[in-house]
Amino acid sequence: MFQRTPAIARKFDLQGSVIYLGFIAIFLFFAVTLADDGFLTTRNLSNIVLQTAPATIMAIGLVFALSAGEIDLSFGSIVAVAALSGAVVMQEHSMFLGILAGLGAGLAIGWINGVLVAYLRLPSFLVTLATMGLFAGVARSMTDLRSIPVLNDTFAGLFGSGTLFGIPSLVLWTLGAVIVGHLVYRESRFGAHVIATGDNPRAAQVSGIKVPRIRLAVLMISGGCAGLAGLLYAGRLQAAKYTLGESELMTVIAAVIVGGTALNGGKGSIIGALVGSLLMGMLNNGLILMGLAVSDQMIVRGLIILLAVAISLRDTTRA
Repeated sequence: MFQRTPAIARKFDLQGSVIYLGFIAIFLFFAVTLADDGFLTTRNLSNIVLQTAPATIMAIGLVFALSAGEIDLSFGSIVAVAALSGAVVMQEHSMFLGILAGLGAGLAIGWINGVLVAYLRLPSFLVTLATMGLFAGVARSMTDLRSIPVLNDTFAGLFGSGTLFGIPSLVLWTLGAVIVGHLVYRESRFGAHVIATGDNPRAAQVSGIKVPRIRLAVLMISGGCAGLAGLLYAGRLQAAKYTLGESELMTVIAAVIVGGTALNGGKGSIIGALVGSLLMGMLNNGLILMGLAVSDQMIVRGLIILLAVAISLRDTTRA
């Protein structure tokens, strides 16, 4: 027992603290090196938080999917379809119907992914890879590559530029999603079933958990979160375009993995995903202020994902 204690402590420190230590280290690095370039200004820091809001909400959905042992690669395409659906409907109908159209599109695509994975028993990686391309094409064909303006000021305020008691609406949406996601993931029976399914699906099935329903539910959650993120993009930019979300795949996956969610299921963290998303946003912001090219930024993000995957797999396979 005494021999195992140091190993347990090391594992806890690595898994539980690396994201927070990394966040502090990167923040201090940019604070020192970019002190004269405006990194620490209130405007710049608030922009980081606002810009990462949609990615954080997508990351919350991905935490549920990964924790159940599945993966969703289609959320970037869902963002575009949801944003365009909401914008197109609002041109002819009410804001309420536009919101329903955007969220409904996300949930519907998540349902399609879930049915194919849960009941036809197809690998989620291949299913969502296929639907990623499929709905990217749908987004391009919906408006013939045209950007659709969002002229409803109430919608723009609710999902983008508005404030409540001085707090930006994007921050409120992020906090709401994090709180609800954390409570469902950590405090509900459904969250326990998600973790059990990802940890050992056969044992979960034997214990009475409806594993196909869990798989369907987590992919619908991922699709719904992507749909909400699409509405947030449309509200903030006051326009919807087929390119929305297509560059977020690497960023969101990095945020989730760096935040402590295991690739092979059975473990995740909503709070970690939030911190991971902020870290990736801060990293992108700092690299831009340093004058790095887009290709260099992609290299750095790729290295971070590689490091996070190495830590994740090393921890889950350690004896």
